[in-house]
Amino acid sequence: MDSYQAIYDAVRSRISNGDIGHAVQEVAWRQFDVSTAINHIRDEFLVSAYAMQRPSVLYRPTLSADGNKWCALLGDDLMVGVAGFGDTPAEAMEAFDKAFMQVKTPAAARQAGEPQP
Repeated sequence: MDSYQAIYDAVRSRISNGDIGHAVQEVAWRQFDVSTAINHIRDEFLVSAYAMQRPSVLYRPTLSADGNKWCALLGDDLMVGVAGFGDTPAEAMEAFDKAFMQVKTPAAARQAGEPQP
């Protein structure tokens, strides 16, 4: 037990003023080149951040089968809601995103003289 204490004290005195976190970080940077990984992680984060801002993600339209198409619908029905149709759920959500950005209310479309859906 006496030798254990002597070894402990010797090691403790050697590392008492050292920054263990910095030492571990330095070794990790030397052993693993993460320069390309940082760029890849940043790019993946940007893709994810963009996807999280899509109207179909934010507003979560109801997705259902309508005949031979998928329908993504936000609202009570097609007359007052925003809808997107596609052969796959992903295509329906993409069409919903486009419609969300472009479709006007029926009153606004009438006022502008545009054809109503």
